[in-house]
Amino acid sequence: MAKGTSGRIVVEIDPGLKQELYDALGDEGMNLKQWFLENVGRFLEGRGHPTLPLFSPQELGERK
Repeated sequence: MAKGTSGRIVVEIDPGLKQELYDALGDEGMNLKQWFLENVGRFLEGRGHPTLPLFSPQELGERK
């Protein structure tokens, strides 16, 4: 897939899958651009900072 310098991203997918996605996004009151940018943000946030599992004091064997 070519990588240009514009702000456009072009992805070719099955037309039926495309319609299903547009229908589902419409049901959620979203459009493809909104959905894409939201998911890109989540994806990139997850890559930038490693996450640590959270444990309760009981799981760690600590007492209050």
